Amino acid sequence: MMPFDGRALSLWWGVPFFGLLLTIALLPQLRPQWWHRSVGKVAVVWVLAFLVPGVWRFGVSVTADRVFHVLLIDFLPFLTLMGTLYIVAGGVRVTGTLRDTPAANTRLLAVGTGLAGLIGTAGAAMLLIRPFLQANRARRHRAHLVGFFIILVANVGGALTPLGDPPLFLGFLQGVDFFWTVRHMAAPMALLVLPLLGVFFVIDRWWYRREPPAVRPDPGPTVPLGLEGWGNLALLGVVVSAVLFQGVWRPGVAVAILGQPIPLQTLIAEAVTAAVALASLGLTGRAQRRRMGFRWTPVVDVAKLFSAVFITMAPVLAILQAGSAGAAAGLIGSLDGGGAGDAARVFWTTGLLSSILDNAPTYLVLFNAAGGDAHTLMTEGAVTLLAISAGAVFMGANTYIGNAPNFMVKAIAEEQGVAMPGFFGYGLWSVVLLLPLYGLLTVVFF
Repeated sequence: MMPFDGRALSLWWGVPFFGLLLTIALLPQLRPQWWHRSVGKVAVVWVLAFLVPGVWRFGVSVTADRVFHVLLIDFLPFLTLMGTLYIVAGGVRVTGTLRDTPAANTRLLAVGTGLAGLIGTAGAAMLLIRPFLQANRARRHRAHLVGFFIILVANVGGALTPLGDPPLFLGFLQGVDFFWTVRHMAAPMALLVLPLLGVFFVIDRWWYRREPPAVRPDPGPTVPLGLEGWGNLALLGVVVSAVLFQGVWRPGVAVAILGQPIPLQTLIAEAVTAAVALASLGLTGRAQRRRMGFRWTPVVDVAKLFSAVFITMAPVLAILQAGSAGAAAGLIGSLDGGGAGDAARVFWTTGLLSSILDNAPTYLVLFNAAGGDAHTLMTEGAVTLLAISAGAVFMGANTYIGNAPNFMVKAIAEEQGVAMPGFFGYGLWSVVLLLPLYGLLTVVFF
C-alpha cells in the first residue's frame, strides 16, 4: 500500500482543488439561485473527485487517514472557532445612532483594524461587520465598504500580534517570540493601513456624495451609542483566552482520535470554544437573535464549502511540503537560503500561495522551507521570517478564500442584501488596490 507522500504526487492531483476554486468563482455569477441551493452538492462532487482516485491509488485506509487528518487537525478547529465567533458576535448588537458618513466609516475601520490585533481577525470581523452594515443600511453602494472591511479588519489588522491571524499564531507555536511579531510587523502594517484608510475615505466620500438625498433620510436626534449582549463580549474574551492557551500550555500529551494524535491542549481549547457557543445560544434567546438579524445560512454554507476546500487542498499542500523533492520544486525548492537577497521572492511566493490556499498552512510550509528553526529565523534570518509573515497575513486579503474570515464576511454581507463582486471581481479589485502597496513594502523592507 503506497503512502500518501507529496514526493510521489504529480500536479494533476491539484485538479479537484483548483476545480473547486473555479466553481466557487463562476457558478455564483452564472447560476446564483441554483448555487445557493446546491452548495453542499458541489462540495461533495469535488471531494469525490479527490477521494475516488485517492482510493484507487493509495487504498481506502491511507486515503481515509488523510481525510481524517484534514478534518480533525485542520478543518474542525477552523469550524469550531469560526462558528463560535459567528454565534457569539451574533448575540451583540450596537444600539443608538450609527452614522454612515465617510468619516464615521473610516473611524470604524480604523478601530476594527486595531481590534483585530487583540482578538484576532476572525473575532474583530464577526463582531463589527453587522454594526458596519447596519450603519450603512440606507446606502445604495456598499460593496466597497465590505471590500475594505475584508482587507483591513479581516486581514491587515491581524499583523500586529500572534493572536491577530492564524499564520502568526502558528509561528508562535513554532517558537517565534510573541513580541518579535509586534516589533517587526508594526511598521509594515502601518505602511499598509494608513494609505488604505486614506484611499477608503476618498472613495467612500465620492460614493456618498452621489447618493440621492431620499436614500439617506434625516436620522433625527442623535441617540448615544450602546450595546446589547455584554455577556457575549465576555464570552468572546474566553474564546481569545482559549486560543492563547494552546500556545502557553504545551504538556506534550496527545490523544488519538480516529488514528490522529491531537494535542491535549488543542482538545481542551476546542471543548472550551464549543462550550462558549452553547453558552452564547443559551444567553441570547431565539427571539432576541432574530431581532439582531442572526441567520444560520452564512456559517452553514461556509462549513460546506470549506470542508471541501480543506480536503481537496490536502494533495496540494503535500506537494508543497515535499519541497525540492516534489512536483512544485521550481516554486519553493530554493527558499531555504534565509538571506536578505531572497526576501522579496519569499514575500511574493508566500503571498501568492496564500491568495489561493489558506494562509495558515502556507505560512507553515514556507516557514519549514526556510529552515524551520525559530531562533535562527528571528535573528540572522529575520528578514526572511518577516517576508513569510507579511506575505501570509497581507496577501490573504487578495481573494475570498485567502484567510478564514473573508468568505464569512462576504456571506454575511450578501445575506443582508449587499451585491458583492464575484471571486474574480473581488480578486482583481483587491490586487489593483493592493499591488502598489505590496511593491512599496518590497522596496522598503525586502
